[in-house]
Amino acid sequence: MPTESVSERFADIDRWSTASAVSAMFEAQLSALASVRPQLATIAHVAEETSRRLMKGGRLIYAGAGTSGRIAVQDGVELEPTFGWPAARIAYALAGGEDAVMGSVELAEDDAHAAVRDLGEIAMTKMDVLVAVAASGRTPYTLSAIEQGNQAGALTIGIANNRPSPLLDAAQFGICAETGSEVIAGSTRMNAGTAQKVILNLFSTATMIRCGRVYRGLMVDMVISNQKLEARAVEIIEQIAHVDKAVARSSLDDANGNIKLAVLLASGMTLGDASDLLTRCNGVLRDAIRELNRVSRANRVGK
Repeated sequence: MPTESVSERFADIDRWSTASAVSAMFEAQLSALASVRPQLATIAHVAEETSRRLMKGGRLIYAGAGTSGRIAVQDGVELEPTFGWPAARIAYALAGGEDAVMGSVELAEDDAHAAVRDLGEIAMTKMDVLVAVAASGRTPYTLSAIEQGNQAGALTIGIANNRPSPLLDAAQFGICAETGSEVIAGSTRMNAGTAQKVILNLFSTATMIRCGRVYRGLMVDMVISNQKLEARAVEIIEQIAHVDKAVARSSLDDANGNIKLAVLLASGMTLGDASDLLTRCNGVLRDAIRELNRVSRANRVGK
C-alpha cells in the first residue's frame, strides 16, 4: 500500500539537520496538495449532487476512523459557525465515538459492527449524503459505514489516498488523492491528511455555495457569536444593501442576527415580507434580491 511504504529518500531523515528535515516535509506537503488537482472536476460534481439533496432537506454525514475521522469531523464542525448550517443536519460516525476526537481508541477502526450500530442510530435516508474518509481505503469501520449508506439509498462519497481500494469501489463517488509514501513511513497525518483536508475544504465550501450560503463572496449565513463577527455582519449588510452603519446595525438587530433578513430590511422591506420572500426563495439571498429588484422595477414602470 503506497501510503504505508517506506521512502528510501527519507530513510536517514533523523540524521538530517532540522532545517533540512522541515524543508523536505514542506516539499512533501506541496506534493500532497498537487495530488488533489486531478480530482477537482469530481469534487465539483459531487458538491453539486450533494447540494441538491441538502436543499431538499437532507443531512450531511461524516464517517471515518483515526486521523481521517478527526479530519472529517473537523470539516463538519466548522459548517455551522461559518455557513450557519444547522447542527441538526450534520451527523458523525467516528470509530471509537467522541473519545476518539481527543485521543486514540484502540482497535476501534477494525470494528465493522460498531459502524452498523452508529449508522443505525443516525437512521440515514435516501435524502442524506455520507462522506467516508480513509487514507488506506480499506479501514473496516469506514467500509462498513459506506455499506450502510448504500443500503439506505444515501449518496455515498469515499475519500482515500490509495488506488485501487475497496472504499473507492464501494462508494457511488470516489475521490482519490494518491499521495504515495510519507516522509515518516505510515504517518498519514502528514501527506494523506493534508490532501484529505484540502478535498474536504473544497467539497464542503462548494456545497455551501451551491446551497446559497454565500453571496458575492460573503458569509451571509454565518453565526454571530462574538463582537468581531457582529462587526463583520454589519459591514456585510452595509456592502450588500448600500446603507450606512447605523441602518445596517439597526436592521441586524431587528432581524435578530439573521444577516439575510437584515439585508432585505435595510433594502426597505418589512420583517414579515422579508421572511416570506426568503422562504419562497429557499433561503437563497441572490434569488431574493433578484425578486425584490424585479418588483421594484415593475412598480416604477407602473407609476
